[in-house]
Amino acid sequence: MFGLSGKAAVTLSPRAVAQVARLMAARGGAGLRLGVKKGGCAGMEYTLEVAEVAGPMDEVVEQDGARVLIAPMAQMFLFGTEIDYEDGLLSAGFRFNNPNVAEACGCGESIRFKDTPDAP
Repeated sequence: MFGLSGKAAVTLSPRAVAQVARLMAARGGAGLRLGVKKGGCAGMEYTLEVAEVAGPMDEVVEQDGARVLIAPMAQMFLFGTEIDYEDGLLSAGFRFNNPNVAEACGCGESIRFKDTPDAP
């Protein structure tokens, strides 16, 4: 929807590819749906869920056997994002290197995008 010809909306690091592929193998489905919603201390939060099927307006990104579906309302906020996966001693999870983010909270789970009004 918001993509440029020949350029994927998001890219995945090798660790993210491996984790998405593991989730798809374990739970089935069409892929990992990525979206955003209002919430958190900075105004917006990323959402992730294993999707049963791709929606008609989802942006589908396939990379090395991993499939990410970008929800329609999130596409403009996520274009150019690199998705990584970190598995540390105290926590594990997806990390987003998103050029559209103006600021993030200390925990890194809540963000504010450039040129968007502050959350109330």
